[in-house]
Amino acid sequence: MQSWSDVAIPSVPGEGPPLRLFDTADRAVRPVTPGATATMYVCGITPYDATHLGHAATYLAFDLVNRIWRDAGHDVHYVQNVTDVDDPLFERAERDGEDWMVLGMRETALFREDMEALRVLPPRDYIGAVESVNEVVELVEKLVASGAAYTVDDPEYPDVYFRVDATEQFGYESGYDHDTMMRFFAERGGDPDRAGKRNPLDALLWRAQRPGEPAWPSPFGDGRPGWHIECAAIALNRIGSGFDVQGGGSDLIFPHHEFSSAHAEAVTGDRRFARHYVHTGMIGLDGEKMSKSRGNLVFVSKLRAQGVDPSAIRLGLLSGHYRTDRAWTDEVLSDAHTRLALWREAAALKSAQSADDTVARLRQHLADDLDTPKALAALDGWARFAVEQGGDDASAPGLFADAVDALLGVPLR
Repeated sequence: MQSWSDVAIPSVPGEGPPLRLFDTADRAVRPVTPGATATMYVCGITPYDATHLGHAATYLAFDLVNRIWRDAGHDVHYVQNVTDVDDPLFERAERDGEDWMVLGMRETALFREDMEALRVLPPRDYIGAVESVNEVVELVEKLVASGAAYTVDDPEYPDVYFRVDATEQFGYESGYDHDTMMRFFAERGGDPDRAGKRNPLDALLWRAQRPGEPAWPSPFGDGRPGWHIECAAIALNRIGSGFDVQGGGSDLIFPHHEFSSAHAEAVTGDRRFARHYVHTGMIGLDGEKMSKSRGNLVFVSKLRAQGVDPSAIRLGLLSGHYRTDRAWTDEVLSDAHTRLALWREAAALKSAQSADDTVARLRQHLADDLDTPKALAALDGWARFAVEQGGDDASAPGLFADAVDALLGVPLR
């Protein structure tokens, strides 16, 4: 699948401290220690609708990780999927009377446009579920052969399921108790009441073909992939087990990330699928959770169509810490426009006070679990002083602009 256009990143003198991120499994902030090539997998969209601000906030957070690694001299192998065959896509297509493939292709194209407008660095591998079906079939075969998976006794719909007890460490990522797992499993795409399952928490690996649904051939019969196995297969075949960061929104902690990790670990025998599990908070609108059921989603494409500067959208989302649930309001956007105007005015000066210390603090705050509120405050302070007091360092405005562009993805010139 085609990704979006790459973004030129200015080179900024100096270097920052090593990146530290909160790890969901360890419930603590700890160092991220990649090799020469840093590896990251971030779960992509199910393209039944346009990119909303919750999506954008997640991809911006991991864009910062990508930029920090590149600033530190790492090559980055970033992988992202597109779940372009799934129930929400079929439901929306049926509701609107259109072909599910056409819907998926259109919304994926719009997502790429939104990411490009927001200057999110593209993944090296951008892989759709449809194009990875053969990889999923191969992985499911291995799980069945090892006894980690089974076919339900249902002659009409012989679905294949993963045994929740197939790995001893299951549950380590979320840390949830059984009741919490059951609640989230039922709310987030699971099927605890499916007849024939050995355990209500067993997760679907291969769904036997139902009337009106697309299907692909497999040794288990015609059907399509389950949700979690898709990400396990794509990640294993691009960056392998033990990669540096698996990322996504906090709503993916369970069941999606817990099961995608367990699927991979059951095959590889590794203790951890990823070395770091990193999750972003949710974005609300005026005090309410943003969701399709409430009809209060704010779409990036609609903001852009209204003439909102994508850099202001970016700054508005970065004004809160990535792990916190936070609200999108008119005030957030207004403050972002004000900040952007101030920074651009400072970057256009012929000279200013030295920006060396400010760039160092920017790097320090970002390396400290992506502390964007402190990073933005440091940049605000320099910009205000530069505009009001000036300075005699002719290179400072350019250094300031390059650092903001390289590390925050916001062009000022």
